[in-house]
Amino acid sequence: MDYLTKAIKNLQPSAEFSFNDDDYSTIKWDILKGNAPTQKEIDDEIKRIKSNEKNEAETKLIAKSALLKKLGITEAEAELLLA
Repeated sequence: MDYLTKAIKNLQPSAEFSFNDDDYSTIKWDILKGNAPTQKEIDDEIKRIKSNEKNEAETKLIAKSALLKKLGITEAEAELLLA
């Protein structure tokens, strides 16, 4: 799912909509309860989503490194075990 869709679904979970080329100005609202999110609200939500994804990736990397250290193996050795 693309970021524009994720942001809209976070802001308006029950909304049904379509758009072209990730362009806010092309959003066609089929079902919308309340006001449509503004471009700024959507942009802010996209930034929040990307930040959360980055934080999750960093957390996974830290956990992976800690587990490898605990097991006493390198990443290359782990890859060999999983291959």
